[in-house]
Amino acid sequence: MTSFPPIREELRGIEPYGAPQLDVPVQLNVNENPYGPSPEAVADVAAAVATAAATLNRYPDREFTDLRRGLAAYLNTSGGSGITPEMVWAANGSNEVMLQLLQAFGGPGRSAVSFAPTYSMYPEYARNTMTEWVTGHRAEDFSLDLDAARRLVEERRPSVVLLPSPNNPTGTALPPEAVTMLCEAAGEGVVVVDEAYGEFRRSGTPSALELLGAHRNLVVTRTMSKAFALAGARLGYLAADPAICDAIRVVRLPYHLSAVTQATASAALRHAPELLGNVAELRAERDRTVSWLREQGFTVADSDANFVLFGRFADRHAVWQGLLEHGVLIRETGPDGWLRVSIGTADEMTAFRDALTIVMKTEQMRDTP
Repeated sequence: MTSFPPIREELRGIEPYGAPQLDVPVQLNVNENPYGPSPEAVADVAAAVATAAATLNRYPDREFTDLRRGLAAYLNTSGGSGITPEMVWAANGSNEVMLQLLQAFGGPGRSAVSFAPTYSMYPEYARNTMTEWVTGHRAEDFSLDLDAARRLVEERRPSVVLLPSPNNPTGTALPPEAVTMLCEAAGEGVVVVDEAYGEFRRSGTPSALELLGAHRNLVVTRTMSKAFALAGARLGYLAADPAICDAIRVVRLPYHLSAVTQATASAALRHAPELLGNVAELRAERDRTVSWLREQGFTVADSDANFVLFGRFADRHAVWQGLLEHGVLIRETGPDGWLRVSIGTADEMTAFRDALTIVMKTEQMRDTP
């Protein structure tokens, strides 16, 4: 050992994951729902937490039975059918759900596959569980090249395939035939379709929940952080064959979901129609943003999420910095030359468009001899 602390060598010098948290007027960088819970929902959450607080001297229900019932009922109205509580698992954000999946099904001597560009935390889950990380690549329009994807999965035989749909950071959704093909190609491997942004998908874009009955190795993950406007509660969940949920129990930490988290999430589910009430407006605002960006001459990825990836910039950091100087924070992520903007309120998106117009004029003047 050459230095203290004795951190694993592959972790030495690595910066922790995290988007900038800056106090600016317009924050459009972490794909939050800009519309907070209603007073009614807040009151119900507060009452549920107060009830839970009276029992905090005891450990919570480690099987979170009531919450699983509520999540199953919700999923059966959100693209699924026949989903039972035994098919549902939850954890502290979909990040912990993913980590538990890699703990259960990855590990030394095993591999996980995904297709870049994709969510930047995936390789970190693999690293932290000592799972070999294998990266395939997407087509020019960020769709999945099905033949190439099949070949890679059949060649590498991964124990886990990670497929975000809609993809982050591109917003690209997977067609059902891609999910079916990869479930078949993976054999006994687990295929995880990450639908963190599933509620924002465009009309006619199906959920992978519809395929659960056909593929026992399919896992569909969701979160309450995005469409439910519950990012501060940290509740992610999945639907899968009960045997997969049973396997995750082996690696979960004792009583991993607190009584407060369970009470908060269950209360939010009682207000699902209300909390999801602004999803349609966010979809419309996303589509308006895509149209406007294309009218300005940008290349824009088709999006089924609550964010838009656009470019291409010779110096994307300069554009990001220019927007920040005008009080608008977006995300410098994805392939080189691209930026991602989360969809906010109508006023926030107006501020974004105004700031981007000014910044691009400044950049053009700087580039003019």
